[in-house]
Amino acid sequence: MKRWLVIPLMLVLSSVSLAAEKMKVGFVRVMDDAQAMVAYEGGYYEKHGLDVELVEFGSGTDLIKAIVGGQLDMGVLGFSNAFTWASRGADLKIVGGAQHGYHSIVVRNDSGIKTVKDLKGHSLASQKEGSTADIVLKGVTLKDAGLSDDDLQIMGVKPAVAVQSLVGGRVDAAFLFEPYDRIAQLVAPVKQIYEIGEVWPFPCMVVITSGKTLEKRKDAIWAAQDAQKEAIELLENKPAEAAKLIADYFIAEPTLKTLEHGDMPREQVIEQAIKTQTFSAVLTDKEVERMRELAEIMVARGIMKPDSLDIDKVLDLSWQKARDLNATVDQPANAQAANHQ
Repeated sequence: MKRWLVIPLMLVLSSVSLAAEKMKVGFVRVMDDAQAMVAYEGGYYEKHGLDVELVEFGSGTDLIKAIVGGQLDMGVLGFSNAFTWASRGADLKIVGGAQHGYHSIVVRNDSGIKTVKDLKGHSLASQKEGSTADIVLKGVTLKDAGLSDDDLQIMGVKPAVAVQSLVGGRVDAAFLFEPYDRIAQLVAPVKQIYEIGEVWPFPCMVVITSGKTLEKRKDAIWAAQDAQKEAIELLENKPAEAAKLIADYFIAEPTLKTLEHGDMPREQVIEQAIKTQTFSAVLTDKEVERMRELAEIMVARGIMKPDSLDIDKVLDLSWQKARDLNATVDQPANAQAANHQ
């Protein structure tokens, strides 16, 4: 009887100790970071004994600066940001996966653009220079099409601004995350011509913390990862329920006025966007190799100096190993991507 009482007491004490100090988790308002939003709105952080403050940033670059500066405990963002800062001496750790790369090129119907090659001489709205989206756009998408940065005019802006610029005709194309890709196609005469996950799959978003925070608050970081894993399970298995939790993060009004479907409930729009995504809390061996490839692209583009980064020192996958999660499975294909064509 005493032993039965001790176990719950230990769990209670553990939860109390984790919640004793507020945990700050950073995110960017894109579908790539949905696991953090769902974990917060769905009470998963709280379930795992954490008192979390969710802090929004305009870009992954700004978010990583806050982690480096000690203003954040962890965040969900592109791994290239961690690589850039770690190559300059920052003590950063990538501790888990989040979302596989989904970046699409959406063009105005009147632009005459049918392929990536047709972007030459046109204008395109994308993310800030140096972001993961910017690196894969220039180092993979444009390069594969035989284009250089100078062959088109690239604007580095926030996703919502990219959509507004596309809808307003200020640019001919945009390189977008969800749900902004979905929203643009619903509200404007535009179409998708390309999605990088179909041709160059990669682990876009990861969970990042500092080495100092991981050392001091490992239990809290792991608890947050447990919470985000549960959030991912909801996103993958029950997208309609997940959409109800986070729809107002992306669409302020209850409905979205669309060209062909009238007023659509925002939950329906976000559910469709969630279904296009592939989320995963673990990083597979193949994904780590793809991260190494992107690091080489960053060196080639002058973002990092050769031999300035030891990727193995940045990776700390002890959480997924301790949880006995399969880190060697193949990266899932995005079976829903065809819905965006």
